[in-house]
Amino acid sequence: MFDPSLQVTLVLGAAAFAAGFVDSIAGGGGLITVPALLLAGLPPVETLGTNKLQGLFGSGSATLAYAAKGHVDVRKQLPSAAMALCGSAIGALAATVVPGEILQAALPVVLIAIALYFAIKPNMGDVDRAERLSPFLFGLTVVPAIGFYDGLFGPGTGSFYMLAFVTLAGYGVLKATAHTKLLNFATNIGAFAVFAFAGVIYWKIGLLMGICQFLGARVGAHMAIRIGSRLIKPLLVLVCVALAIRLLADPANPLRVALGF
Repeated sequence: MFDPSLQVTLVLGAAAFAAGFVDSIAGGGGLITVPALLLAGLPPVETLGTNKLQGLFGSGSATLAYAAKGHVDVRKQLPSAAMALCGSAIGALAATVVPGEILQAALPVVLIAIALYFAIKPNMGDVDRAERLSPFLFGLTVVPAIGFYDGLFGPGTGSFYMLAFVTLAGYGVLKATAHTKLLNFATNIGAFAVFAFAGVIYWKIGLLMGICQFLGARVGAHMAIRIGSRLIKPLLVLVCVALAIRLLADPANPLRVALGF
């Protein structure tokens, strides 16, 4: 039975607050909370389940903050959120048959490409641009496809939604961030339901971390709203690169094996 000391509990709370702050702006909060839970002594499956529980609080908090300031109309986006949730649920089912090695090898390359895009692309601010896909087609195809990926594998989902909103939906960076958080919340619900049904969640620590994540996300979202793309862009680039490095640091990563590292 997992019974963390007071010191470990405080460290997990601090990690959740930091994760909520970062995730509400650029995604990638799992970079902080998953290693923290593993180091605290949780088994891998319980780590993923507990992480989804506390992550719900962060994505939900950020969504509320952005909605309160008018950056996302939750009611209007409910169909897209439903499509994201369905995609995530189907992805979770497919996770048992699709080889994860393919995604593990490709993801670091894709994340670095996203980082370069946001770092180099000129005139990328908070002003909306011309859309390349209609809202209906975007919600019918891109949204569930990325949701499927989140259920199947997960890392970098926020970055993929950000890139899709900016390049295909024509959203400004701040608006894209707000809508990404709503869809992240929807995909998290699907994964959380699966883990809860399987009974692999440590509820006490998950709820405690959830409260801290809620507060961190609140602070991060308000900073993003106040500063906009000047904060979101560099943090997004940093998160993408950090996640790529973390994936490549795994000796079992198929890309490292293929390159002989």
